Amino acid sequence: MKVLGIGNAIVDVICRIEDKYLPDNQLTKGTMKLVNEIEFKKLLSTLKIEDTISGGSVANSIVGLSQLGNKVGFLGKINEDDLGQKYEDGLKKENVDYFYIKKEESLPTGTCLILITPDSERTMCTFLGTSGKINENDVDVNSIKNSEITFLEGYLWDEGEPKSAFDKAIQNSNKVAMSLSDLFCVERHKPHFLDLIKNKLDITFANEQEITTLIDAKNFEEVISFSQGLEKTVVITRGEKGSIAINKKEVIECDSKKNLKIVDLTGAGDLFAAGYLHGYINNLTIKESLEKGTEMSSKIIQKLGARLN
Repeated sequence: MKVLGIGNAIVDVICRIEDKYLPDNQLTKGTMKLVNEIEFKKLLSTLKIEDTISGGSVANSIVGLSQLGNKVGFLGKINEDDLGQKYEDGLKKENVDYFYIKKEESLPTGTCLILITPDSERTMCTFLGTSGKINENDVDVNSIKNSEITFLEGYLWDEGEPKSAFDKAIQNSNKVAMSLSDLFCVERHKPHFLDLIKNKLDITFANEQEITTLIDAKNFEEVISFSQGLEKTVVITRGEKGSIAINKKEVIECDSKKNLKIVDLTGAGDLFAAGYLHGYINNLTIKESLEKGTEMSSKIIQKLGARLN
């Protein structure tokens, strides 16, 4: 197996909203907020559902890798309920091996409300459900050892059970990549993420805002110089400014695609990571890997949801 993704197994519920809805519900545009089941149901009761799709950040990347013809797998915790079955079916349909034995859990399968404003920006409210209870007993060591690279998401990182699963995965991996996922995650886990980037990860994916916040950089030059001091690979997306990879001392840049008809920014980072990792595992150059990431993210933002057809 080329890549094993470990992340939150979450079903995306996509709704279109007006801008006013966000401040009215104490939500910050473009971020992810964790909510409990009661809050989730209250928000959902006021909305019209456009679509329901199997999601989760790393799972979206893994599906993208599968669609590019790579042998991949995913490990994430679901319940034996309707949403859990829908989630598993969604992965099987995409030829993704699923490494989790579904059973009756105390919490339902996780769900994420994806709220799309008229400017195509997405704001997320996530009820993690049982996906946030993944622990070291859920981690299949053989699948990790049989994979060239393990891909983790910052969303999964938390003290307690998810952290023990994360640590077990890293200890048994051949190579490790991780996405910082969201500004919310970076601010919540700054010391842990810094330790991971410096000492445990081979490839780190971040957007400009996340990495700048993580290291308290005053400008992007500081980000480059920090990354060059790591002797690892840091891949940064910069929106309209394109993307950049810092591999040890080398800095490689890639332009963004222009004149796109943007529909929904959900999954842009997930599919960028899929394209880049596709290049990495197939021995493309870093520049070619950045270009593949750009191509995949450009496709996904021109449709609704985080999965390409």
